[in-house]
Amino acid sequence: MTAHIEIDQQIVDLRHWLHAHPELGFQERETSRYIAHQLQTWGIPVVTTKLDTAVIADIQGELPGPRIALRADIDGLPIHEDSGLDFPSVNNGVMHGCGHDIHMSGLLAAARWLTSHRSHIQGSIRLVFQPSEETGEGARAVLDSGALEGVQAIIGTHNNPDYAPGQIAVGTEPMMAGCVKFAVTLHAQGTHAGYPHMGTGPIEALSSMILALQTIVSRNISPFHAVVLSVTQVHGGHVWNVVPAQAGCMGTIRFFSKADEDLVEKRFREQVEYTAKAYGIEADIDWQHVQIPLQGDAKLSRAVADEVPQYAQLEPIRPSMAGEDFAEYGTVMPLVFAFIGSNGAPDHHDWHSPRFVALDEAIQPTAEFYANAALRVAAELH
Repeated sequence: MTAHIEIDQQIVDLRHWLHAHPELGFQERETSRYIAHQLQTWGIPVVTTKLDTAVIADIQGELPGPRIALRADIDGLPIHEDSGLDFPSVNNGVMHGCGHDIHMSGLLAAARWLTSHRSHIQGSIRLVFQPSEETGEGARAVLDSGALEGVQAIIGTHNNPDYAPGQIAVGTEPMMAGCVKFAVTLHAQGTHAGYPHMGTGPIEALSSMILALQTIVSRNISPFHAVVLSVTQVHGGHVWNVVPAQAGCMGTIRFFSKADEDLVEKRFREQVEYTAKAYGIEADIDWQHVQIPLQGDAKLSRAVADEVPQYAQLEPIRPSMAGEDFAEYGTVMPLVFAFIGSNGAPDHHDWHSPRFVALDEAIQPTAEFYANAALRVAAELH
């Protein structure tokens, strides 16, 4: 059967409350209590886990089959909201600027529908309201907690303002980028600014280094491959008349191919090492793998995509250079992921903007995707 889910005022009110009460990663205590209460009022039992702010719950079907997980992320961002919505954040300096309130309300609506249609469920459905996606640590924390033991596949979504409500993109090609966080620290000999020849100041070295790093992608990566290197923070010195002994920068690499990441890392280390050597200083590099690229399981994603036209408009995937820790689940089980249209206006503001707006109309396609994908994936794996 195809799930067609009515979004009534209760669900809209849930979304508005969640939007107005955002909390940062691993601090989502009020959010998780609210979600757990809603599930329990619908007769859905909540499972105790090692994670304080995750909410895990089970819907047991009436037919034999596998255990499938549905995941929604629940954390907000450290942003002062300027969306113009009439249900803005009441938590100063914290905002659902990535639309996780749409994910939560969509999964809650799907859960309410699924628990009233247990006769159509093969196996069981584990609901995963995951903390701390924005830090890149939440999915791994859920896996490490054992909350997904016995789960054979997992399904996730992310609202996408580039698409209009009612549009869904799901497929087998890469959807969201892998992510590296880097930091470079230069160690030099500080000196009086009037006597620069007495030291080996790092400011000039850092300037040359940053310019050189910008050539890595343009002169090493095929123009047909999507790779981004961005320096996002520069620091060095505290006094106007002192050449500092230390300076540095931070930033990120985004990529869809492991081979591209490896090549960028090689050239990055060479640029930093040899530039530092040319200026007679030392350099430390901190290279942190934050996310791997997100790509759905080929068989399951195709099966789910085939059914989307029965309840929404199937759109081609437009890959995002943003990262998504949902990819972490793919290291241990098949996954299916979709972009759900949440705005679509020509002048919309993107994720992480203080003026980001996801429309209530995105709740229904989110809920219907969760429910229909769960039923289809269970049938594929049974």
